[in-house]
Amino acid sequence: MPDRDPRRGDGDDFDWLYGPGDDATRVVGGPSSQPYGGPPYGPPHQQPHPGQPQQRPSDLPPMQFPDERRPAATPRRSGGGGGAGRRWLRPRRIIPLLLVAWLIFLIAVPVWAWGKIEKVDATPGGERPADQPGTTYLLVGSDSREGLTKAQRKKLATGNAEGRRTDTIMMMHVGGGPTTLVSIPRDSIVPIPGHGRTKINAAYAYGGPKLLVETLEQSTGVRIDDYVEIGFGGFVNMVDAVGGVEICPKQGIKDKDAGLKLKKGCQEVDGAQALGYARSRHSYATQDLQRVQSQREVLGAIAGEVKSPSTFLNPFRYAGVVTAATDSLRIGDNVGPISLGRFAWSLSAAMGGSGHNCTVPIADASVRWDKKRALELFGYIKAGETDKITKAVCTKDGLPAR
Repeated sequence: MPDRDPRRGDGDDFDWLYGPGDDATRVVGGPSSQPYGGPPYGPPHQQPHPGQPQQRPSDLPPMQFPDERRPAATPRRSGGGGGAGRRWLRPRRIIPLLLVAWLIFLIAVPVWAWGKIEKVDATPGGERPADQPGTTYLLVGSDSREGLTKAQRKKLATGNAEGRRTDTIMMMHVGGGPTTLVSIPRDSIVPIPGHGRTKINAAYAYGGPKLLVETLEQSTGVRIDDYVEIGFGGFVNMVDAVGGVEICPKQGIKDKDAGLKLKKGCQEVDGAQALGYARSRHSYATQDLQRVQSQREVLGAIAGEVKSPSTFLNPFRYAGVVTAATDSLRIGDNVGPISLGRFAWSLSAAMGGSGHNCTVPIADASVRWDKKRALELFGYIKAGETDKITKAVCTKDGLPAR
């Protein structure tokens, strides 16, 4: 007897599955190709009559039917191009990340620049005034040509003198009362320890920052806590970094020695012009007295520009300002970054009208100090009582109020 294929039947053995004797109606692959054991939905007694539309059984899950057409789920992509990657691009995620990056930048630039600042020992030895309320800074603008090329010296009309001398001397007190900025004319005649009575700028030439600090402490009775010095190059670069500053000379100026030619009235100037304006004195009848006022005017203009929002919102300007400020800067070795930042902020406040801004009291245009008024002014600073300073002792040119 021939072997039979177990997947097929003879006669009626599998008629219930394939139908009686009609191979054309049989489903290829046998019962396993139909999930519910019958062509196409069940046993023969449930089959529709030929030509009659097929009905979907109500007792079966809808997803089990081969004719079901449902939209396939979109596969989730992996990597940066998928949904997870797109979520990082949403504004609510990007904005905080940008703010954090910007804060890191604002901190990182000064930290990097801090390492470029030159430190000097400006603390004198011997007997000094006792500690006093608040902090008193000594700001020195030196005529150092270090770092300037031959072409720059010619452009800035600085000459070729070597070493350092003081073109600007200012004391600034920051404490509980109004910030007080006092200019010391460099031609002021004062006793310099070990050198007799002479112009105060000679103290720096004789003994550098230490002797200058000692001379001022003995002449004023005010203890100087922190020392800040900037050279010609740094001054010019600061002005150029903020895009120039506005000055308002009250007369036309033509000073060959300072390389300066300006018209009367308010105008925008670049770094070279600002430096010439701060150094010029031969165009004025009061010479050194007018020069210290011009110096405070330029410093105030620089401070105002540095504090403007555009400095902190423009990364190129911000980096340029910080770099320019440190290029020719020297500070006392006891000055920390917080104290230096406080100095810059307070200088702007003093020049912006929220503090006192004056010249040391003098008796006449020969720059002899008015002892009585000077001692009164420095007495208020020593006691930290700058709120008691009056216009009688604090005037722009140092002369008695008229």
